[in-house]
Amino acid sequence: MGARLGELLTPPWDALPQVGEFAPPLVVPVPLHPSRRRERGFNQSELLAAGLVRALGRQSGGVAPQVAKACLRRKRATPPQTGLSVAARRENLRGAFEVVKPEEVGGRGIVLVDDVMTTGATLSACARALKRAGAARVMGLTLARATPQFPDLTRLDSDNTVDGLDRDST
Repeated sequence: MGARLGELLTPPWDALPQVGEFAPPLVVPVPLHPSRRRERGFNQSELLAAGLVRALGRQSGGVAPQVAKACLRRKRATPPQTGLSVAARRENLRGAFEVVKPEEVGGRGIVLVDDVMTTGATLSACARALKRAGAARVMGLTLARATPQFPDLTRLDSDNTVDGLDRDST
């Protein structure tokens, strides 16, 4: 089911700004901690990324971006983000991700794939790690966007940037 749902990401992929500029961009699924992966038996972001790349390959006659599932890792287990405020989500993920293979991301365009985006804290933490490892551009692609009522969502700090490097976008 994850691979089929990943195919639904092809129209948003086509709408990504300047995705063709980084030929080919690298598709990086948001990693789970190994203990969470063992518990679930799968990584939903990897399944979505695989479905996306398969559909892109069919669309382009066999030429598709590469999925790099081992270049980014979650180096510590974090509690689930559910029920946390925006600030608590950001703090929960501080330093949780690291790039294992910086040579794969240096100077590349990266498309992060995740299942659901609520506040963007996970994508931001991953983007921060990838940018610090030398990625030229990082974009996020998710299957769904949650729209919860976060009381502090409207009063985000002015220093709250996507990647921690004083940027509104990556």
